[in-house]
Amino acid sequence: MSSKVTIQDIANELQLSRNTVSKAINNTGVLADATREKILRKAAEMGYKQFSYLPVFDGNSNAGDASILPVDKREIAILTTRFLNNSHFAAMMLDRFQSELQHLHACMTIHRISPAELAAKELPSSLNTEHTAGIICFEVFDYDYAQMLCTLGIPLLFVDTPVMEMRPPLQADRLYMENRIEIQNMMAQMAQRGRKRIAFAGDKEHCQSFHERYRAYKDAAEHFGMATDWPTCATQKAQPNYSEYLYQSLRGCPTMPDAFICANDFIAMDLINALHRLGYSVPDDIWICGFDDSQEASYFSPRLTSIHIHGQIMGYAAANLLMTRIEEPSLNYRTVYTETNLILRESTGD
Repeated sequence: MSSKVTIQDIANELQLSRNTVSKAINNTGVLADATREKILRKAAEMGYKQFSYLPVFDGNSNAGDASILPVDKREIAILTTRFLNNSHFAAMMLDRFQSELQHLHACMTIHRISPAELAAKELPSSLNTEHTAGIICFEVFDYDYAQMLCTLGIPLLFVDTPVMEMRPPLQADRLYMENRIEIQNMMAQMAQRGRKRIAFAGDKEHCQSFHERYRAYKDAAEHFGMATDWPTCATQKAQPNYSEYLYQSLRGCPTMPDAFICANDFIAMDLINALHRLGYSVPDDIWICGFDDSQEASYFSPRLTSIHIHGQIMGYAAANLLMTRIEEPSLNYRTVYTETNLILRESTGD
């Protein structure tokens, strides 16, 4: 057998057609799960390297047991500017991400970037790059810091990024949730149900996802002929006490919108509390839609309409993006979006 294993070699070994093997290797077309797994196991056994995604085998497999990582470089480092223990989405995503890495015998570590390290463009003191096989970034929204990370020469994945408009792209893979479609879907439903004075709440410059959500709001408002010059559009930089900031911003407004699209659920909840202080009822007077579908959304009062992020799917996508980057550092940089879904609840009269 030649030193470089080909799809035809695998097909010959399994006595299958080249087309069938190609479907399994490239994750295209329709195949029975058992056939796909048999092909991927054989490909791994034979040393095939050019997967379009990293095949993950269960714990009973011998084929997938050998780690692609060198013994002295098995740390997958998570960098973040905030503690992740309060984020249900991050917990769900990291749970799936970690499970996908188990067969690699990798160690997943979390390193918080302090404000001083962020300002000085320094790595966390706890991170040893000599042992780091790959880095995944959460809540790293400082563009200059992100660019610094791109110069390390370590496989790198950003889960969301700084706002990228009018800036050179980051030399790294990027993973986002789909931010536009369901906001526009929600606004279409609001318009059909007579709510056409709609404002946006959230710092549109906080990160790329917030920016895309704001742009989706603006585009939908233009499409439906809605005004977007509301003085209540709370799009300034995040304030230390956001609920109080919203209350002060809204209290002097002579008129209020029919509805708000919010950049995330916690902004939506702060907004509802501010509106209640001002004597407005949600949803009787004003409708509110959040984003993330956090755990709190389903038991907040009123229960919050939101846009659901599939944390498990993002975790799976993150693992595949980072592992294929580790295996093939010369791959073109990829930008991947995962599906989101609108969940209607009481805060929009549902």
